[in-house]
Amino acid sequence: MAIAVSAGADSVALLRAMQELKEDMGVVLSVAHFHHGIRGAEADADRQFVAELAAKFGLELHSGSGDAPTYSRERKLSLETAARELRHAWFAQLVRDEKVDKIATAHTLDDQAETVLMRILRGAGAKGLAGIAPWQAEKHLIRPLLEVSRKEVEAYLHSLGQTWREDATNKDLVHTRNRVRHQLLPLLEKEFNPNIRHTLADLAEVSRGEADYWESLLPGLLARVVHEGKPSRSGRSSTGNASETLALDLSALRQLPVALQRQIVQRTAEKLGATLDFKHIVAILDLVASGKPGKPLGLPSRLEAAITFRELHIRPKPAKEAAADYQYLLTIPGEIQVPELGTTFRASVISTNALTNAVLTDGETTVSRYNPDQLLDRALLAPGLTVRNWLAGDRYCPAHTGSPRKVKELLQSGRVGHTLTQAERRTWPVLESEGQIVWLKGFPVPEAFAHQGGDAVLIEEVRMTADHELCATH
Repeated sequence: MAIAVSAGADSVALLRAMQELKEDMGVVLSVAHFHHGIRGAEADADRQFVAELAAKFGLELHSGSGDAPTYSRERKLSLETAARELRHAWFAQLVRDEKVDKIATAHTLDDQAETVLMRILRGAGAKGLAGIAPWQAEKHLIRPLLEVSRKEVEAYLHSLGQTWREDATNKDLVHTRNRVRHQLLPLLEKEFNPNIRHTLADLAEVSRGEADYWESLLPGLLARVVHEGKPSRSGRSSTGNASETLALDLSALRQLPVALQRQIVQRTAEKLGATLDFKHIVAILDLVASGKPGKPLGLPSRLEAAITFRELHIRPKPAKEAAADYQYLLTIPGEIQVPELGTTFRASVISTNALTNAVLTDGETTVSRYNPDQLLDRALLAPGLTVRNWLAGDRYCPAHTGSPRKVKELLQSGRVGHTLTQAERRTWPVLESEGQIVWLKGFPVPEAFAHQGGDAVLIEEVRMTADHELCATH
């Protein structure tokens, strides 16, 4: 068994505990450390610390590395997701090479509470609220510390006189998890529930049981309701396009409770490589309830949903329409080209000092050169934003409007200053931060993400004019 050790307190504590218990458990230990290529000299020092710790206890060290920033840009992923994918791919390679049979990671009860709370904020069902699993057999991962708090971990290390290394990025409030860890959870603990961490961990355990129940129930229902291929003239599905279209029997689907309908729609989309937000599932089931064939409903991952009189089809969009879809990662600060629009999106960080000094005066009035309706609060955003075209079901709440509106309604004639062509309307851009739309071209930013203090973020869409000069719109 390999212990994944980053050099932080949790993983060092796991290594020390397993070292004490290995003879009683009858396991052979080794150490696995992965360098993500993110933190330069600090990460190099982490690797050296782990190597010395492994040598101290005479344990074999498996050392891997990757370039998470490059992988993030190439795959259009957040840096955190890119790092996790590279790390887990390396773990899997260790198992395939038979260097280890399983890998233990040091996720704690606090990690579980943070994960569940973040998913509540983003929106999740039973599967999402199950949080971090104690084990993942398919990945050969186990997590022995999920019922142990971070305070207990540090107390244990202090009792041993064991040092560890702190990752400075764990205190950077730009990252959502850090804001949850250092701001939101302490507030909830102090003002609402002193046992909030255990409460959230218990919620994960309950949700995991429910998710396991759905997993045991769904295969039989999916076989009965979902068929591959487009319908024939008789109304039954043919298998000619099995890899392209999944057809759901409307009569069978409507007879099921709404909870099962939602699960079946989500699993069907997953078979085609898409994960649907709740708003997409609701839109699909509204289509099912209406029973009226009409214009297909756009979905993530270049899919669409449409109904006939007998079936609901979830399928790839026609090539022409799919080509108009786009999705890119925009880091803060940074810029990304969007070929589908012929423009570049730029996220600029404006410091507090710059905002204070950026004033214009005509002798009588003094105003900021920045429009406050276009400034986002950096502390409220993820490190990377998703730039994509809007989709059916998307909602946005511009400042001064009071409540979210459908993007479809906001793009009606006159609201954006001119009548949109069909191509403009279809490719109109939005920016997401962890699943929430925080910017819609032509509209003020939402009050919930508007600049409140500290550093601000300004989003600009930059295009090339005929004489190759840059022209920016906010």
